[in-house]
Amino acid sequence: MEIAQQATPGDFTADEAKSIAGASGAGAAYGLAAIGPGIGIGYLVGQAVQAIARQPEAAGQVQTTMFLGIAFTEALALIGFVVFILLKFV
Repeated sequence: MEIAQQATPGDFTADEAKSIAGASGAGAAYGLAAIGPGIGIGYLVGQAVQAIARQPEAAGQVQTTMFLGIAFTEALALIGFVVFILLKFV
């Protein structure tokens, strides 16, 4: 990062500048794409723990539903990662 900060705009070729901008944009896009699933999974697990604490006999059903919800929510992060890879290499 220091090298990019010390260099002046005339030091890079157009392809290098495009590559740097693409990598920065793709990294920021994936970072933003990971925020939503992170919040969603945290909320989902918290509510599942609360449900199990209130009704322990339904723990098996709550856990099954929780794991399905985690899988679907994590799929959003994986889609964001695929978009990151596409932006980086295409």
